[in-house]
Amino acid sequence: MIAKAFQGYDIIGDVHGCSNTLELLLQRLGYSRRDGVYRHRRRQAIFVGDVVDRGPRIREALHLVYDMVEGGAAQMVMGNHEYNALGYTTPGPPGSGHAYLREHNERHNRLIAETLEQFANYPEDWRGFLDWFLTLPLFLEEQVERQSFRVVHACWDATLIETYRERFADNRVDRDFVIASMEKDSFAGQVMDRLTRGTDMRIPGGGVMHSRDGYQRHFFRTKFWAQDPQTYRDVAFQPDPLPDDIADRPISRADRAKLLTYGATEPPLFVGHYWLQGRPRPIRPNIACLDYSAVKYGRLVAYRYDGESQLRTDKFVWVYVDPPQWSQEV
Repeated sequence: MIAKAFQGYDIIGDVHGCSNTLELLLQRLGYSRRDGVYRHRRRQAIFVGDVVDRGPRIREALHLVYDMVEGGAAQMVMGNHEYNALGYTTPGPPGSGHAYLREHNERHNRLIAETLEQFANYPEDWRGFLDWFLTLPLFLEEQVERQSFRVVHACWDATLIETYRERFADNRVDRDFVIASMEKDSFAGQVMDRLTRGTDMRIPGGGVMHSRDGYQRHFFRTKFWAQDPQTYRDVAFQPDPLPDDIADRPISRADRAKLLTYGATEPPLFVGHYWLQGRPRPIRPNIACLDYSAVKYGRLVAYRYDGESQLRTDKFVWVYVDPPQWSQEV
């Protein structure tokens, strides 16, 4: 870890193309434009990923964040939407039977549609950002004073991360690793899925859920921060709830053995990804999620980290994204 001359860090949640709102949040945090780049004199911003897709000003948001990162005013970890964009635009290897790493099906086409539309007249910009995505770290571990803290888009899996560090001595991927991750059971596939998408579990009894967008699910997303869960309801975490007859079942011994946990004595951890609602607060004393559904008229949220071992509710800062402001964005 390289020591940096920053007195603190501002970790910022999923932007999803809300560029105007991001500018408002940065200004609220004390950042100002200098030489075209938002900077703070004593602090650095860290973005948890998912700058692309869904929102009204994706290209502008990417330029803003890219300029900050390249200017040393910010860092950013890769989100699942940046990873998805790489897969969507990378041809499948010869003999794989796949035109692209990420299938161009109806659901995937819909998820990236806003991004592709907004870059339709800027193909060189888009190619440049795709190249940049390949340079983004998957995870960060930084330090303020003597207190370390961690940032990852969806889930800190210590075993996978340590194995990755042993094999690659870095926290970044390359194109070969992204191509290898097409095989979901491979090490590359496990790393990319776990760190950018989180943990999940097969629906007990081989059940199937139908999401509100018509997608059939055989797995449901789980809380890696759940404390002593007893039923599947205790560990489920997703917009589409489990059926009651499944949710109230006790967790089987086999499924309990698969659950990942983040220990109470581990360094503070910051994630995005999870579409929370309500007033921002830590989800555990040492875990904060910073995704509060900005692009769904929620809040674009930051946490002002200054080296505390126990995270505090009063350190969250946010800007509301309500329909009137959304109209201004468009």
